[in-house]
Amino acid sequence: MNETRLRSMQEALRAEGLDAWFFSDFKGTDPLALRLLGIGEKAMRTRRWFYLLPAEGEPLRLCHRIEPGSLDGVPGRLSLYGRWQEWQEALREALSGRRRVAAQFAERGLIPALGRLDAGLADFLRSLGVELVPSGDLVAAFVAACTPEQEASHRRALAILEETVEFAFARVIAALRSGEPLTEYALQRQMLDFFQGRGLTTMAPPIVAVDAHAADPHFEPLPEGSSPIGKDQVLLLDLWARERHEEAIYADITWCAWTGAAVPDEKAKVWEVVTRARDAAVRRAEEAAVRPVQGWEVDRAAREVVEAAGYGEFFIHRTGHSITTEDHGDGANMDDYETRDTRRLLPHTFFSVEPGIYLPGRFGFRSEVNCLVGERGVTVTGRRQGPLPALLGS
Repeated sequence: MNETRLRSMQEALRAEGLDAWFFSDFKGTDPLALRLLGIGEKAMRTRRWFYLLPAEGEPLRLCHRIEPGSLDGVPGRLSLYGRWQEWQEALREALSGRRRVAAQFAERGLIPALGRLDAGLADFLRSLGVELVPSGDLVAAFVAACTPEQEASHRRALAILEETVEFAFARVIAALRSGEPLTEYALQRQMLDFFQGRGLTTMAPPIVAVDAHAADPHFEPLPEGSSPIGKDQVLLLDLWARERHEEAIYADITWCAWTGAAVPDEKAKVWEVVTRARDAAVRRAEEAAVRPVQGWEVDRAAREVVEAAGYGEFFIHRTGHSITTEDHGDGANMDDYETRDTRRLLPHTFFSVEPGIYLPGRFGFRSEVNCLVGERGVTVTGRRQGPLPALLGS
């Protein structure tokens, strides 16, 4: 946290019509605050600290007397407290005359990734006449926005993941034609070796799932009990990875196939609904070029397609998630199902679009692409899968 970042954060507050941004942490309860202020684990002390960043003027660092260095390196005037009455009085004075204050919370608890401010402290702040405003868009602007170098790292990782899908499909075709045994777990290991050998790393190995396993969105193939990949099956591949340096951005894609010679009508129909939902979500996101678009709107666009086709009850997760140096980042999610994400699609942020239909005990499909919000709109950063391929069809 330096003066340049401080000024940028204050400019953002003024642009949003906010008087201040409130931070507090106790033993790491607000990892967003630690990240935004650039203080890391050194601030995870045994006593609570507070930080008030005004839109204008000098910030306040409020720390306990026995841990006065909790906010070392963060700009602002240092004030110390011991008794609980002292921190309450210090905040009362600092917030006097300030009406709209950003904090890490979400209205009605709808965005758990943002919900870091404890309810009791929120009650106290409101008792001072403060209107608390969710800080979601502010957080995203400072922890989810990417540099041009980071955007390039995403595209490089994505290209390797697309090569990995081609490799996996080729391995399945070869195994089916030769009669070589190939399980979900074995293919997962081979895919992992393929992209790791090309310089990528991941927080978890890919999903490789056939038939009923593909109806489980978070299926994890294991050495024991992994299904063989045979002819005339649905095959789902979900893989995510990034380059090995700390600032690299993840790529995350899902492709599907049919392991026979011709795709059955029912499978083709369900796949077509999934890809139409994907494209509808992307079109809704592209409206960010002309108006503010919130994450829930993108989810709603995809869900309306799936519901109209009669599969609404089988689309059981959000449409997409923020992508940063973590596969699931702290920007806007495309979600009006698990949560109602009112955060905006902000410039230089990435997110996934990945609707799915999952028929329990039978099969499931998901089609996932990654999107980048640019200064002039939203673009899909890689290839969109078209009609469901029949791997033995040629």
